[in-house]
Amino acid sequence: MDDIRELVTEQRNVLSDGIDRKTPLEILGIINKEDQKVPNIIEQHLPEIEKVVKAVVNSLSNKGRLFYVGAGTSGRIGILDASECPPTYGTPPEMVQALIAGGKGAVFQAVEGAEDNEEVGKKDIDDASLKQEDIVIGITASGRAPYVIGALREARKQGVTTVSFTCNKKAKLNDYGDYLLNIEVGPEVVMGSTRMKAGTAQKLVLNMITTTSMIQLGKVYGNLMVDLQPLNQKLVQRCLRIIEHGTGCTEAEASDLFDKALGNPKVAIIMGQCNVSRETALQMLEEKEDFIYLAVEEHNARKQAR
Repeated sequence: MDDIRELVTEQRNVLSDGIDRKTPLEILGIINKEDQKVPNIIEQHLPEIEKVVKAVVNSLSNKGRLFYVGAGTSGRIGILDASECPPTYGTPPEMVQALIAGGKGAVFQAVEGAEDNEEVGKKDIDDASLKQEDIVIGITASGRAPYVIGALREARKQGVTTVSFTCNKKAKLNDYGDYLLNIEVGPEVVMGSTRMKAGTAQKLVLNMITTTSMIQLGKVYGNLMVDLQPLNQKLVQRCLRIIEHGTGCTEAEASDLFDKALGNPKVAIIMGQCNVSRETALQMLEEKEDFIYLAVEEHNARKQAR
Protein backbone atom coordinates (compact mmCIF):
# COMPACT_ATOMS: atom_id res chain seq x y z
CA MET A 1 0.00 0.00 0.00
CA ASP A 2 1.39 3.38 -1.01
CA ASP A 3 1.86 6.02 1.67
CA ILE A 4 -0.50 8.91 0.86
CA ARG A 5 0.65 11.19 3.68
CA GLU A 6 2.77 13.36 1.38
CA LEU A 7 0.01 13.97 -1.20
CA VAL A 8 -1.38 17.51 -1.30
CA THR A 9 -4.91 16.16 -1.64
CA GLU A 10 -4.49 14.29 1.65
CA GLN A 11 -3.26 17.22 3.76
CA ARG A 12 -5.28 18.90 6.49
CA ASN A 13 -6.59 22.36 5.65
CA VAL A 14 -5.75 24.78 8.47
CA LEU A 15 -8.32 27.26 7.15
CA SER A 16 -11.20 24.90 7.89
CA ASP A 17 -9.97 23.63 11.25
CA GLY A 18 -12.85 23.71 13.74
CA ILE A 19 -15.46 23.78 10.95
CA ASP A 20 -17.62 21.40 12.98
CA ARG A 21 -18.21 24.22 15.46
CA LYS A 22 -19.33 26.75 12.85
CA THR A 23 -22.83 27.85 11.90
CA PRO A 24 -24.18 26.71 8.51
CA LEU A 25 -23.54 30.18 7.07
CA GLU A 26 -19.96 30.16 8.34
CA ILE A 27 -19.37 26.70 6.88
CA LEU A 28 -20.75 27.82 3.54
CA GLY A 29 -18.45 30.84 3.62
CA ILE A 30 -15.38 28.67 4.21
CA ILE A 31 -16.32 26.29 1.39
CA ASN A 32 -17.03 29.17 -0.96
CA LYS A 33 -13.70 30.86 -0.26
CA GLU A 34 -11.85 27.63 -0.95
CA ASP A 35 -13.83 26.99 -4.15
CA GLN A 36 -12.96 30.47 -5.44
CA LYS A 37 -9.29 29.48 -5.49
CA VAL A 38 -9.81 26.76 -8.10
CA PRO A 39 -10.27 28.87 -11.31
CA ASN A 40 -7.26 31.03 -10.41
CA ILE A 41 -5.08 27.95 -9.98
CA ILE A 42 -6.33 26.52 -13.28
CA GLU A 43 -5.40 29.79 -14.99
CA GLN A 44 -1.76 29.09 -14.15
CA HIS A 45 -1.98 25.85 -16.14
CA LEU A 46 -3.58 27.16 -19.35
CA PRO A 47 -0.42 26.51 -21.46
CA GLU A 48 -0.43 22.82 -20.44
CA ILE A 49 -4.17 22.56 -21.05
CA GLU A 50 -3.69 24.11 -24.49
CA LYS A 51 -1.21 21.37 -25.40
CA VAL A 52 -3.77 18.75 -24.41
CA VAL A 53 -6.48 20.50 -26.44
CA LYS A 54 -4.27 20.53 -29.53
CA ALA A 55 -3.62 16.81 -29.08
CA VAL A 56 -7.35 16.13 -28.70
CA VAL A 57 -8.21 18.20 -31.80
CA ASN A 58 -5.54 16.40 -33.79
CA SER A 59 -6.96 13.07 -32.66
CA LEU A 60 -10.61 13.88 -33.37
CA SER A 61 -9.73 15.51 -36.71
CA ASN A 62 -8.20 12.22 -37.79
CA LYS A 63 -11.25 10.16 -36.80
CA GLY A 64 -9.74 9.22 -33.46
CA ARG A 65 -11.61 9.03 -30.17
CA LEU A 66 -11.15 10.66 -26.78
CA PHE A 67 -11.28 8.34 -23.77
CA TYR A 68 -11.51 9.43 -20.14
CA VAL A 69 -10.44 6.86 -17.56
CA GLY A 70 -11.11 7.42 -13.88
CA ALA A 71 -12.25 5.99 -10.56
CA GLY A 72 -14.84 7.28 -8.10
CA THR A 73 -15.56 11.00 -8.42
CA SER A 74 -12.97 11.39 -11.19
CA GLY A 75 -14.59 8.61 -13.21
CA ARG A 76 -18.07 10.09 -12.77
CA ILE A 77 -16.89 13.52 -13.88
CA GLY A 78 -15.37 11.93 -16.98
CA ILE A 79 -18.66 10.19 -17.72
CA LEU A 80 -20.58 13.45 -17.25
CA ASP A 81 -18.39 15.34 -19.69
CA ALA A 82 -18.42 12.54 -22.27
CA SER A 83 -22.19 12.05 -22.08
CA GLU A 84 -22.88 15.74 -22.67
CA CYS A 85 -20.94 15.97 -25.95
CA PRO A 86 -23.53 14.29 -28.24
CA PRO A 87 -26.53 16.45 -27.23
CA THR A 88 -24.43 19.62 -27.05
CA TYR A 89 -22.31 19.29 -30.17
CA GLY A 90 -24.01 16.60 -32.21
CA THR A 91 -21.06 14.24 -31.89
CA PRO A 92 -21.46 10.47 -32.30
CA PRO A 93 -21.46 8.69 -28.91
CA GLU A 94 -18.23 6.88 -29.70
CA MET A 95 -16.23 10.10 -30.27
CA VAL A 96 -15.88 10.91 -26.54
CA GLN A 97 -16.12 7.96 -24.16
CA ALA A 98 -15.48 7.34 -20.48
CA LEU A 99 -14.36 4.31 -18.50
CA ILE A 100 -14.83 4.04 -14.73
CA ALA A 101 -13.44 1.57 -12.22
CA GLY A 102 -16.26 -0.78 -11.25
CA GLY A 103 -18.14 -0.33 -14.51
CA LYS A 104 -21.55 1.24 -15.01
CA GLY A 105 -22.72 0.31 -11.52
CA ALA A 106 -20.05 2.56 -10.02
CA VAL A 107 -21.70 5.61 -11.58
CA PHE A 108 -24.55 5.48 -9.06
CA GLN A 109 -23.03 3.63 -6.13
CA ALA A 110 -19.42 3.74 -4.95
CA VAL A 111 -17.42 0.59 -5.60
CA GLU A 112 -14.51 1.49 -3.36
CA GLY A 113 -12.26 -1.49 -4.04
CA ALA A 114 -12.59 -1.26 -7.81
CA GLU A 115 -9.86 1.36 -8.22
CA ASP A 116 -7.21 -0.89 -6.64
CA ASN A 117 -6.88 -3.29 -9.59
CA GLU A 118 -4.40 -2.34 -12.32
CA GLU A 119 -5.25 -5.44 -14.34
CA VAL A 120 -8.89 -4.42 -14.65
CA GLY A 121 -7.79 -1.01 -15.95
CA LYS A 122 -5.57 -2.74 -18.50
CA LYS A 123 -8.43 -5.06 -19.51
CA ASP A 124 -10.90 -2.19 -19.94
CA ILE A 125 -8.45 -0.46 -22.28
CA ASP A 126 -7.89 -3.69 -24.20
CA ASP A 127 -11.67 -4.11 -24.54
CA ALA A 128 -11.91 -0.57 -25.97
CA SER A 129 -9.91 -1.71 -29.03
CA LEU A 130 -7.81 1.42 -29.23
CA LYS A 131 -6.42 2.69 -32.52
CA GLN A 132 -3.39 4.90 -33.07
CA GLU A 133 -5.49 8.02 -33.65
CA ASP A 134 -7.14 7.81 -30.20
CA ILE A 135 -6.17 9.76 -27.09
CA VAL A 136 -6.63 8.61 -23.48
CA ILE A 137 -6.85 10.95 -20.48
CA GLY A 138 -6.36 9.29 -17.10
CA ILE A 139 -8.06 11.22 -14.28
CA THR A 140 -7.25 10.71 -10.61
CA ALA A 141 -6.99 13.36 -7.92
CA SER A 142 -4.26 11.53 -6.04
CA GLY A 143 -2.47 10.39 -9.18
CA ARG A 144 -2.06 6.92 -7.74
CA ALA A 145 -5.32 5.02 -8.46
CA PRO A 146 -4.09 1.60 -9.70
CA TYR A 147 -7.04 1.16 -12.09
CA VAL A 148 -6.19 4.41 -13.88
CA ILE A 149 -2.46 3.64 -13.85
CA GLY A 150 -3.09 0.22 -15.39
CA ALA A 151 -5.28 1.75 -18.08
CA LEU A 152 -2.91 4.58 -18.99
CA ARG A 153 0.13 2.32 -18.95
CA GLU A 154 -1.57 -0.05 -21.38
CA ALA A 155 -2.74 2.76 -23.65
CA ARG A 156 0.80 4.12 -23.85
CA LYS A 157 2.17 0.65 -24.44
CA GLN A 158 -0.13 0.42 -27.45
CA GLY A 159 1.32 3.66 -28.83
CA VAL A 160 -1.73 5.80 -28.12
CA THR A 161 -1.36 9.42 -26.96
CA THR A 162 -1.88 9.66 -23.20
CA VAL A 163 -2.58 12.42 -20.67
CA SER A 164 -2.00 12.25 -16.92
CA PHE A 165 -4.53 14.52 -15.17
CA THR A 166 -4.06 14.73 -11.40
CA CYS A 167 -4.23 17.18 -8.51
CA ASN A 168 -0.80 16.19 -7.21
CA LYS A 169 2.53 16.99 -8.86
CA LYS A 170 4.11 13.91 -7.27
CA ALA A 171 1.84 11.53 -9.14
CA LYS A 172 2.67 7.97 -10.17
CA LEU A 173 0.35 8.42 -13.15
CA ASN A 174 2.78 10.95 -14.62
CA ASP A 175 5.09 8.07 -15.57
CA TYR A 176 2.58 7.07 -18.25
CA GLY A 177 1.45 10.45 -19.63
CA ASP A 178 2.73 12.06 -22.81
CA TYR A 179 1.11 15.24 -21.48
CA LEU A 180 0.86 16.15 -17.81
CA LEU A 181 -1.86 18.15 -16.08
CA ASN A 182 -0.96 18.37 -12.39
CA ILE A 183 -3.36 20.96 -11.01
CA GLU A 184 -2.81 21.23 -7.27
CA VAL A 185 -5.75 23.00 -5.63
CA GLY A 186 -4.54 22.39 -2.10
CA PRO A 187 -6.01 20.54 0.89
CA GLU A 188 -9.76 20.05 0.95
CA VAL A 189 -12.15 21.74 3.38
CA VAL A 190 -12.93 18.27 4.71
CA MET A 191 -9.64 16.39 4.74
CA GLY A 192 -9.39 13.88 1.91
CA SER A 193 -12.79 14.63 0.33
CA THR A 194 -11.46 15.06 -3.20
CA ARG A 195 -14.97 15.37 -4.60
CA MET A 196 -14.71 18.99 -3.49
CA LYS A 197 -11.97 21.30 -4.86
CA ALA A 198 -10.20 18.53 -6.77
CA GLY A 199 -13.50 17.42 -8.31
CA THR A 200 -14.37 21.00 -9.19
CA ALA A 201 -11.00 21.44 -10.90
CA GLN A 202 -11.52 18.24 -12.89
CA LYS A 203 -15.00 19.32 -13.98
CA LEU A 204 -13.80 22.75 -15.09
CA VAL A 205 -10.77 21.44 -16.97
CA LEU A 206 -12.64 18.67 -18.80
CA ASN A 207 -15.29 21.23 -19.82
CA MET A 208 -12.50 23.45 -21.10
CA ILE A 209 -10.87 20.64 -23.07
CA THR A 210 -14.00 19.42 -24.86
CA THR A 211 -15.52 22.88 -25.37
CA THR A 212 -12.31 24.31 -26.86
CA SER A 213 -11.83 21.20 -28.98
CA MET A 214 -15.36 21.37 -30.36
CA ILE A 215 -14.92 25.06 -31.19
CA GLN A 216 -11.71 24.18 -33.01
CA LEU A 217 -13.63 21.53 -34.97
CA GLY A 218 -16.19 24.05 -36.26
CA LYS A 219 -19.07 23.14 -33.97
CA VAL A 220 -19.53 26.74 -32.78
CA TYR A 221 -20.29 29.82 -34.89
CA GLY A 222 -19.53 33.08 -33.11
CA ASN A 223 -20.51 31.78 -29.72
CA LEU A 224 -23.54 29.85 -30.98
CA MET A 225 -23.91 26.09 -30.43
CA VAL A 226 -24.72 25.35 -34.07
CA ASP A 227 -24.48 21.54 -34.03
CA LEU A 228 -27.21 21.30 -31.40
CA GLN A 229 -29.56 18.36 -31.90
CA PRO A 230 -33.29 19.30 -31.69
CA LEU A 231 -34.30 16.27 -29.60
CA ASN A 232 -37.10 17.89 -27.59
CA GLN A 233 -39.28 21.01 -27.61
CA LYS A 234 -36.85 23.05 -25.52
CA LEU A 235 -34.00 22.22 -27.89
CA VAL A 236 -36.13 23.04 -30.94
CA GLN A 237 -36.78 26.48 -29.47
CA ARG A 238 -33.08 26.86 -28.74
CA CYS A 239 -32.29 25.93 -32.36
CA LEU A 240 -34.67 28.61 -33.62
CA ARG A 241 -33.03 31.25 -31.42
CA ILE A 242 -29.60 30.17 -32.64
CA ILE A 243 -30.76 30.56 -36.24
CA GLU A 244 -32.20 34.01 -35.43
CA HIS A 245 -28.91 35.15 -33.88
CA GLY A 246 -26.83 33.54 -36.62
CA THR A 247 -28.71 35.20 -39.47
CA GLY A 248 -30.39 38.27 -37.99
CA CYS A 249 -33.75 36.99 -39.25
CA THR A 250 -37.16 37.04 -37.60
CA GLU A 251 -38.63 34.21 -35.53
CA ALA A 252 -40.94 33.23 -38.40
CA GLU A 253 -38.05 33.24 -40.89
CA ALA A 254 -35.97 31.14 -38.49
CA SER A 255 -38.77 28.58 -38.27
CA ASP A 256 -38.97 28.41 -42.07
CA LEU A 257 -35.19 27.99 -42.39
CA PHE A 258 -35.23 25.33 -39.66
CA ASP A 259 -37.82 23.31 -41.57
CA LYS A 260 -36.05 23.69 -44.94
CA ALA A 261 -32.74 22.68 -43.34
CA LEU A 262 -34.42 19.58 -41.88
CA GLY A 263 -33.69 20.70 -38.35
CA ASN A 264 -29.99 21.49 -38.82
CA PRO A 265 -29.16 24.95 -37.38
CA LYS A 266 -25.75 25.06 -39.06
CA VAL A 267 -27.22 24.45 -42.50
CA ALA A 268 -30.09 26.85 -41.79
CA ILE A 269 -27.68 29.67 -40.94
CA ILE A 270 -25.79 29.30 -44.21
CA MET A 271 -29.06 29.09 -46.15
CA GLY A 272 -30.24 32.29 -44.48
CA GLN A 273 -26.99 34.21 -44.77
CA CYS A 274 -26.16 33.20 -48.33
CA ASN A 275 -29.65 32.64 -49.74
CA VAL A 276 -28.76 29.16 -51.01
CA SER A 277 -30.47 25.78 -51.04
CA ARG A 278 -29.96 23.11 -48.40
CA GLU A 279 -27.89 21.04 -50.83
CA THR A 280 -25.62 24.00 -51.62
CA ALA A 281 -25.25 24.82 -47.92
CA LEU A 282 -24.20 21.24 -47.19
CA GLN A 283 -21.65 21.37 -49.99
CA MET A 284 -20.28 24.68 -48.72
CA LEU A 285 -19.83 23.21 -45.25
CA GLU A 286 -18.10 20.11 -46.60
CA GLU A 287 -15.65 22.24 -48.58
CA LYS A 288 -14.77 24.28 -45.48
CA GLU A 289 -14.58 21.35 -43.04
CA ASP A 290 -17.77 22.37 -41.19
CA PHE A 291 -16.77 25.96 -40.39
CA ILE A 292 -19.70 28.32 -41.07
CA TYR A 293 -17.66 31.51 -41.06
CA LEU A 294 -15.24 30.16 -43.68
CA ALA A 295 -18.09 29.03 -45.92
CA VAL A 296 -19.87 32.40 -45.63
CA GLU A 297 -16.66 34.40 -46.19
CA GLU A 298 -15.84 32.48 -49.37
CA HIS A 299 -19.41 32.85 -50.65
CA ASN A 300 -19.32 36.60 -50.08
CA ALA A 301 -15.86 36.91 -51.67
CA ARG A 302 -17.06 35.11 -54.79
CA LYS A 303 -20.16 37.27 -54.90
CA GLN A 304 -18.09 40.47 -54.75
CA ALA A 305 -15.72 39.22 -57.45
CA ARG A 306 -18.53 38.82 -59.98
